[in-house]
Amino acid sequence: MTVDLEAAQRRTVATLVVSQAVGALGITIGIATASLLARDVSGSEELAGLAQTFQVLGTAVAAYLLARVMAVRGRRVGLTLGYAIGAAGSLVAVLAGVVGSMLLLIVGATLLGATTAVNNGSRYAATDLATEERRARSLSTVVWATTIGAVAGPNLSGPAGSFAEAVGLPELTGPFALGTVGIALAGLWVWVRLRPDPLLLAKEVAGPVDVAPGVVRPSSWRLAVTAAREHPVLGWAVLGLAAGHAAMVGVMVMTPLHMEHGGADLRVIGLVISVHVLGMFAFSPAVGFLADKVGREPVLAVGGLILLVSLALCSRSPEGSSVLIFVGLLLLGLGWSFTTVAASTLVVDHAPLDVRTDVQGSADLVMGLSAAAAGGIAGVVTGAFGYPTLAAGTVALALLVVLAGVRSRRLPVLAA
Repeated sequence: MTVDLEAAQRRTVATLVVSQAVGALGITIGIATASLLARDVSGSEELAGLAQTFQVLGTAVAAYLLARVMAVRGRRVGLTLGYAIGAAGSLVAVLAGVVGSMLLLIVGATLLGATTAVNNGSRYAATDLATEERRARSLSTVVWATTIGAVAGPNLSGPAGSFAEAVGLPELTGPFALGTVGIALAGLWVWVRLRPDPLLLAKEVAGPVDVAPGVVRPSSWRLAVTAAREHPVLGWAVLGLAAGHAAMVGVMVMTPLHMEHGGADLRVIGLVISVHVLGMFAFSPAVGFLADKVGREPVLAVGGLILLVSLALCSRSPEGSSVLIFVGLLLLGLGWSFTTVAASTLVVDHAPLDVRTDVQGSADLVMGLSAAAAGGIAGVVTGAFGYPTLAAGTVALALLVVLAGVRSRRLPVLAA
């Protein structure tokens, strides 16, 4: 049977655009309140960053494990499974707020991280059938779709909190309750619509890979390390991906507390997070176009420079609501967009097809673990020295992004 690959690619991207929009609503609606809920149930501002930290940690682990599933069963099964786990985690977070359990909140946040892993994995799924000259644009289109739900999500924090109080639930659990619905709907959509499976179709078109009888497939990590040794650009791409994501997460998770200390209410905090998310996703098609036309490496380096500017603004922002925090968070998101689109496309460009999901899952594992560490350290630094010190210290990560872009451009290109 002959399959129209262009038609299959269009259907894949269209399906992922919808699932990203709905799934992003589910995952981002709790961003503005996660640290506040963690502070309330734990009774400590130093522990306020733990919910986001474990969510990011859950994202890292889920990315790796779901990549193993997708390597065998394809994108459709892996993505749907991730959404199911994330929906369960969101419900557990609601229960944690009701009973006042920090342990339950950590469990729920960890499981909820699977949804972010799926959103991250969807950007790779958009490239399985894409031509080389359009990979960045296909990837960035799916990243852009997150804007729809992600910008709306934090702004629904206030109404969701009011609804929760009206039905007898703690205010801060409302965003997680509404998020559960969005995550579940996204999973159902992927299960029904992602046919044919883009990864399985790409492998079918490429032809079977010869494997000696009795040979056990190595772990994803070992396969990824081997690929990085054969294609050195992969190592620098992962460094840029991890450093940029860690810089964004470390500063972003502490912003709600910094603003609340100055008297900003939940709706204003939600608006700032929405502006930040707008920077992360809304401009990604333009970023993808630049990455295809100018090159992935220069775009990656520019992403690091934008992060440097954003961190300078955040380090000078007073507590509460200010122009500096609005602009700083917008640029923090934009720098993340440049970094993520460019570095992710480099990963796709240089990862051999037969180990593509292994490399992608391992890259997202490193990215997630780095961000989890950054989130955990951010809470300690902010509690001990303040938010401005946190932002100033994060400059080191932005410089690593710039270095990754420069070094990647100087390496020879090898066929994946």
